[in-house]
Amino acid sequence: MANERTYPLLPCRDLDEAIAFYETLGFTRTYRQLRPNPAAVVQREDWHMHLFGMPEFDPANSYGSVIVVVPDPDTLYREFAAGLRAAYKKLPVSGIPRILRPRKRFGTVYGFSVVDVGGNWLRISKIGDTESQENDEKTAGLAGFVNVAARLGDARGDEALALKTIENGLKKFPNAPALERARAYLYRAELAVRLKDGALAQTSLAATEALQLSKHVQESLAEELARTTELVREFNQD
Repeated sequence: MANERTYPLLPCRDLDEAIAFYETLGFTRTYRQLRPNPAAVVQREDWHMHLFGMPEFDPANSYGSVIVVVPDPDTLYREFAAGLRAAYKKLPVSGIPRILRPRKRFGTVYGFSVVDVGGNWLRISKIGDTESQENDEKTAGLAGFVNVAARLGDARGDEALALKTIENGLKKFPNAPALERARAYLYRAELAVRLKDGALAQTSLAATEALQLSKHVQESLAEELARTTELVREFNQD
């Protein structure tokens, strides 16, 4: 039968807090009830999220996860990030809630993740993109370490192990191409911010800026460098 639809139903400790969070992402509340059970629906264009309240729920123990495919993850990320910055005065990249910038991760498609106030993961990827673990396994050198680290840090949420992976890659391939070293340093800076290590974040950013990069490489890294620089700046302002 055609035209079926599936809507995720996600837990949250405080329903109004969850509604407010999704409103920062550009959603609109379309339904809310208190009895017999607290529940609400938020909508952003064709994207519907159903929420239910559990006062005793611990977001840190949430297993909620939703896969969302969209035409343009980068544009959506920028819109989400703008809303979160306006609400939280800086981009939340650690703890609950948080948002992780778009990138390709080992064995997965290109996209980004959001963890909402209920600890639920929204895993956003590009329509038509496919998993390419076979190709990722062939990625050699430092770039391969960065891919694995991104899977650990972004898809799994283990920033400490991701950081260790990056460090191991930098030690093993000290003479890797400048582009690979730059991406490793930038991701290390981002992980350091998440782990609240301001010194490592700053030195990682400085290491990137000290590299002798061609104009072409500088252009390819411009947006990534700008995002990471902003994260480090915001962290240091706290």
